[in-house]
Amino acid sequence: MPHKLLPALDFTRHARWLQRSTGSEHALAVCDAGGAPCWSAPGHDGLADWLAHLNAGGFAWPCSGDGMQRHDSGDATLLYLQIKAKGQLIGHLAVRSAAGADGAPFAWDALAEALEDVAAAIGEECGVQGELDAMADELSDRYEELHLVYAIDRQVQDMTSGEDIFGSLLESWAEHMDADVAAFIKPGDNLCVSATNLSQPIHNLDLVLVEMRGDLYRFAHSSRQPIVMNDAGDPRRAYIFTDMPFKILCCPVFQDKSVVAILVLLNHAHKDDFSNSDRKLGEVLANHLSSLSRMHSMLAETSKFNQQMAAALIEAVEAKDPYTRGHSERVHHIAMEIGRALRLPARELDNLFWGSLLHDVGKIGIPDAVLCKPGRLTRDEFTFIMVHPERSYEILRHIDRLKGAVPGARHHQEKYDGTGYPHGLAGNDIPYNARIIAVADTYDSITSSRAYRAGRSHEVAMAEIARCAGTQLDPGVVATFEQVCRAEPGWIAAFGIAREQSSAPAACAA
Repeated sequence: MPHKLLPALDFTRHARWLQRSTGSEHALAVCDAGGAPCWSAPGHDGLADWLAHLNAGGFAWPCSGDGMQRHDSGDATLLYLQIKAKGQLIGHLAVRSAAGADGAPFAWDALAEALEDVAAAIGEECGVQGELDAMADELSDRYEELHLVYAIDRQVQDMTSGEDIFGSLLESWAEHMDADVAAFIKPGDNLCVSATNLSQPIHNLDLVLVEMRGDLYRFAHSSRQPIVMNDAGDPRRAYIFTDMPFKILCCPVFQDKSVVAILVLLNHAHKDDFSNSDRKLGEVLANHLSSLSRMHSMLAETSKFNQQMAAALIEAVEAKDPYTRGHSERVHHIAMEIGRALRLPARELDNLFWGSLLHDVGKIGIPDAVLCKPGRLTRDEFTFIMVHPERSYEILRHIDRLKGAVPGARHHQEKYDGTGYPHGLAGNDIPYNARIIAVADTYDSITSSRAYRAGRSHEVAMAEIARCAGTQLDPGVVATFEQVCRAEPGWIAAFGIAREQSSAPAACAA
């Protein structure tokens, strides 16, 4: 507002201009709209006190017409003129003058004209400065919105589908807005994600989140408008956040013109009020979260469909041989443990996820008589077995989503020394994920019961894997698997693998 700018201006140059215009120095002062002095000319001691004394005596700065006004006070006369900006009264120009013999100062007409020019210049300066400040505030708001949008887009681009995208964004927003709590509530999906940046503890946070899911969501759903509650006495607190003295900013999240979720910021009472700029930023983020929520739902549906398709393929394979039931899931779990221990990048870990889960899908084309044979395989029968990695490749290569997973499934039977199949790859020429799956596959093959033998113990399996390191298996992956087993000695029990001791030597699993 222009009146708030008045005390910040430099009036010295206006005083100099007034002196040049009238040819004499004046006891000039600038007062606000209420008459309180903001500035007085140097060398005129007591001017501000004199004006304050007039105000204290009940002087109300009356104005009749637009010109210079006069007020006689004892042996001095006050001449004053209103200062206006954009038609709004923002202050007064005041001159103290000793009364003349005839009760009128010398050359008051010239002084009145000069004061009008000075008042107009000050009013125009305040108006222009007010416009500039408003533009600066608007630009600052737009910059903050763009900064937030950029930060959101950058964060989303850096994320993978497996990450908690809502949690990460809320953490960033709570920090960006210096909010105690940021929450995303979507009751239709039973989703309640929150992040904290506490300035003081909130001991009943669970109860606060329950209130967000209840009356606050219902009110926002009905009003379809942002809700800002800063005052403890806000009448809406009778039915929203009763007895909870927090400041609240709540923005509805729309999808297809319906409110499906809310975005909430919450602060302790000692913090600053949520502003109109905060509300605008909240609406910006709510719009982005609407798109992200829709994308999240689509990804969740796609992920569910992918997992159901994978489960169907695995079920089809394992239905052929009941002794291998659960093999793919166990190999998958072990491979993922190794992959995480190796700190694989997120994309490679995702490829390992699908490659390990579907590594044996090619066995669906192996005749039951070969796959389920309880005795030793003939050369030709083993040739059928050797075909399954290529068959896995032929099945999976048509699915774009699984292109990165295909090498792991296709080459998990390669051996580190180059004597494996299907292509006789050796060492680092074998895809890394295939080398990880090979270790997991070998472990489960040794420890699982088959039609022709009982499963071996964990200790026997680990000894055999150590023996095969450098020939069949990548020694680096074997070392990591051994570290995983030492760090989590109880994880084997989760698979229900038999631990029967056997003194018979085990061959490296095919």
